[in-house]
Amino acid sequence: MTELKKLKAGQQYRIADPEVVAAHIRAVDLCDEYNATKRTQTARREEILRELFGSLGANPVVEKNMRVDYGFHLHAGDNFFANYDCVFLDCAPITFGDNVFIGPQCGFYAVNHPLDAALRNSGVETGIPITVGNNVWFGGSVTVCPGATIGDNVVIGAGSVVVGDIPSDCVAVGNPARVARRL
Repeated sequence: MTELKKLKAGQQYRIADPEVVAAHIRAVDLCDEYNATKRTQTARREEILRELFGSLGANPVVEKNMRVDYGFHLHAGDNFFANYDCVFLDCAPITFGDNVFIGPQCGFYAVNHPLDAALRNSGVETGIPITVGNNVWFGGSVTVCPGATIGDNVVIGAGSVVVGDIPSDCVAVGNPARVARRL
């Protein structure tokens, strides 16, 4: 199995493999092209997003300076909104439901580096999926770590760090993010 196929299958893969590097460069180049467009170029911007994302629903809005690792693992439903300077490290699937609103400078990091230093230094990594439900709002500067699952109808407070699962119908805040109240 090639390293790129391992990446796509959720297995440990070598990040310096030429095919993996080419997939990453493709995503970086698409992000650069997207970030260079004018906000009024809506048709071209959506065309680039649809080329970059693995799947994307209706009415996407993504502000400039987004960064994506690969794109093929990035999925969003209808009415997806990401504000300025968001980062999506999608070496595993990052899936957003419908009506997801992401504040500025948020990061979604599905990448998982080995804890063992020798293995980590050998140039391998893997990913753990992130799943976000419907009707979720992320305040500014939220970080979502590998393996997090966030339910429906959730608000994640600004500056929070999501390291585990957040149930539906709540407000979660803090580092690590914890349920502050039910909705």
